[in-house]
Formats: sequence, structure tokens, C-alpha cells
Amino acid sequence: MNKQLAIINTHPNIGWIVGDDAFDAEGNPVTYDETAVQAYMDAHAYIAKRQAEYPPMTDYLDGVVKGDQAQIAKYIADCQAVKAKYPK
Repeated sequence: MNKQLAIINTHPNIGWIVGDDAFDAEGNPVTYDETAVQAYMDAHAYIAKRQAEYPPMTDYLDGVVKGDQAQIAKYIADCQAVKAKYPK
């Protein structure tokens, strides 16, 4: 997650950012909550990491097309393992 994007998403009054300095639409300096920005970035990093560990959907679809119940069951078990590892 890009820090500038996190700043803009957590502080809608910010018009643009230069380095670590934020400004409103009129060009006035704006202070932002660094803790909120870091929390936003951490949450999105967690989500991306969780999503990356899921098996590809093609594994499931391949099992459905072939009628391979073992492959379908493995896909479901793999998904459940990711959910257990990364609870919401």
C-alpha cells in the first residue's frame, strides 16, 4: 500500500501530497494522523497477504469440470486453511 494513497483515503480533506507534507485544495498545509495512516496501511497489507495465499479458482473449476471430488475437497480445505491462518 502506497503511503500517499493511505493518507488521502484516511483524510479526505487533503488535496495533494508532496513528500510527507499534505495540503488542502487551497494549498494550505494540513496535518494528518500518522497512526491512522499506518493502521490503514497495515490492514491493507494483511488483506493483500491473505488474498495472495488462496489457491487459484481454476483448481476448483478444473475439479468441477472433471467431476473430481477429491480435487474439489482439496480446494475447499486449502481455502479453509487460509481463513484459519488469516482470520478477519
